Amino acid sequence: MTITNAIKTSEITGLGKMTIGFILIAFSTSLPEFCVAVITAFTGESAISIGNVIGSNIVNVCLIIGLAALLVALFGRSRTVNMIPPMVKEEFGSLYFGLFVASIIPVSLLYLAHASWFIGMVLLLVFVLYTYQLSKIRIPTKGEGIPEGERRRVRSYVALTFAGVAGVVISSYFIVDSAVKIAEFAGVPKALISATIIAFGTSLPEFSVDVNAFLKGHSALALGDIVGSCFINITLILGVTLVASPLEVNMIVFSDLVIFSLIANLFLWYFLTIGRIGWREGAILLFVYLLFLATTIGAIQLR
Repeated sequence: MTITNAIKTSEITGLGKMTIGFILIAFSTSLPEFCVAVITAFTGESAISIGNVIGSNIVNVCLIIGLAALLVALFGRSRTVNMIPPMVKEEFGSLYFGLFVASIIPVSLLYLAHASWFIGMVLLLVFVLYTYQLSKIRIPTKGEGIPEGERRRVRSYVALTFAGVAGVVISSYFIVDSAVKIAEFAGVPKALISATIIAFGTSLPEFSVDVNAFLKGHSALALGDIVGSCFINITLILGVTLVASPLEVNMIVFSDLVIFSLIANLFLWYFLTIGRIGWREGAILLFVYLLFLATTIGAIQLR
């Protein structure tokens, strides 16, 4: 349902599939991370939200794209996923920009060592300005042939797109509460729990939507959602977390997460540049994710 309504929204509005994925689907599938950020703001557990957004980006790029590539190789018509589907130049540039922002901001915060509410406001401003800029991009469509009644239903399609992935949002509070209890019981940092268990749980909407989109041949939609989710996580959600946090956040504790997130984004950047991803590239991404899990579990066991 999500994919079908997103495609109809793209056809009616003139927005490209990548743009729809980057803005509409990415925001809706990022609602769990957003809810976690809001909940942790009231409970004073900002480390959980920060670990969640960075961990979710690793899940999005490595696990989702990697698994989708293997599934397409096994069950699809081709052994490769077309990483450069038809899209306007500005749309394709948005993928690179989204990856750049999702990479450079965490590294910059790691260099600064501490993040305050002011940085959070800057991140929110980046989100607003670029989302507005992206919303102005239009592609040639057959919109003239679309019945007027269908055009009027665009709001319904947008609402249905959100509804298709909104069910998991209800469990956000229970996810956070359970993670805190697990961390306290096991005596491990909450940031590590949030980067693994919570990150996977809040990435389930992206997992369901994007793997399905890749298998159906809508790679532009899936890539837009994945990169858009990473962009939203680092700008909107991290911005909300920092603004709501009463104290400066020590970013040094997230150094391993930032490094793995950067590695994942660089691999995706390279695959976009060469214009293809097959089972080999998918296996590389999955290996990076398994290495991330092994490193994180090892860090937990050493504590």
